[in-house]
Amino acid sequence: MKNIGIVGATGAVGQEILGVLEKRNFPINNLKLLASSRNAGKKITFKGKEYTVEELDENSYKGLDIMLFAAGGSVSEKYARAAAENGVVVIDNSSAFRNDPDVPLIVPEVNAGDIKNHKGIIANPNCSTIQMCVALWPIYKKYGIKKIIMSTYQASSGAGKEGMEELIEQAKEFSAGKDMTVNYFRHQLMFNVIPHIDSFTENDYTKEEMKVVHETHKIFHDESIKISVTAVRVPVLRAHSEAITLELGEKATAKEVKELLASSEGIVLQDDIKNDVYPMPYFTATKDETYVGRIREDLVFENGISLWVVADQILKGAALNAVQIAELL
Repeated sequence: MKNIGIVGATGAVGQEILGVLEKRNFPINNLKLLASSRNAGKKITFKGKEYTVEELDENSYKGLDIMLFAAGGSVSEKYARAAAENGVVVIDNSSAFRNDPDVPLIVPEVNAGDIKNHKGIIANPNCSTIQMCVALWPIYKKYGIKKIIMSTYQASSGAGKEGMEELIEQAKEFSAGKDMTVNYFRHQLMFNVIPHIDSFTENDYTKEEMKVVHETHKIFHDESIKISVTAVRVPVLRAHSEAITLELGEKATAKEVKELLASSEGIVLQDDIKNDVYPMPYFTATKDETYVGRIREDLVFENGISLWVVADQILKGAALNAVQIAELL
C-alpha cells in the first residue's frame, strides 16, 4: 500500500489519473490531492470517500511515497526535485525533465527496464510520442526503422480542460448563430485545423514536433532514426490520430505487420477496410489501448509501411501511462 499525492488533481489529466487509479484498483494507503490556491478547498470523491483538495507548497511531499505531477512544467520545476531529494518518487507529466539524461522517459510497453535507473524522478513522454512508440516498437524490434514521417491530428484535449471547453463553446455559439469566441487557441478551432501546436523553433518545426523526435530517440535508445513530424490541432474533443510512414530496415509485408501488431501489448488492430473498419477518435476516446489500422505497403520507400494510429490523449497519452509507471514501481 502506497501513500499517493496527485499534483493538479482538479485538472483534466489529474481527474483522469484518479479515474485510472480507481479502475485499476491501485493499492493506496493515503491519498493527498493537491492543486493551486485557486482550487484548494474543492471536494473530490474517490472510491466513495470525499477528499478536500489542498494547496501545493514546499512541504506537500511529506508522508508520501509517490507523487504524480499533472500541473505543467513550471510547477514541476518548482516542486518535484525537493520531493525526489526527500525520498518521494515523482512521476511527471510535463516536459520539464524529459530531456534530462538522469531522468528515465518511460513507455511501459517499450522500455520498462529503464525505470530501474531513476534517481527520484521519472518522466511521462509527450502524448503523441507515447502512442506512436507503442505502435512502432514491435515493428522496430523485428524489422528495424530507418525513417519516420508523421502527421498528427491532435484533439482539443491536448490543450487541457480549457481547450476542450473552448471547442464546446464554439459549437454552442455556432448553433446559436453567434460569432465564435477565440481565447485559448491561436485561431478558431471549430470547422478548422491549425498546423501550429506550441511555439516554433529555429528550424521552423514547433516544440511539439521536436518533442517527438528527441523523445523517440531516448525511449528507443536509437538516435540514428530520422524523424519528421507535422503537428496539427483538429476540432475533436479527445483522442489523437497519427498518419505514419516508415522506412524499415528490412522488407515487411502489410500482412506480416498486421499479424505482428495484433499480438502486441497495448495495441488493438482495427483494419478491415472492406467493412470500413479503422480507428477513429470518436470510438477510441475513453479507451485504454492504442488502436492501429490502415496498414499498407508504402508507395515511396522500398521497405516502407504506412499506418494510422489513434489513442486517447488523456488516458494512454497521459494519465494511464503515468499510473502504469507507478504500477511498475
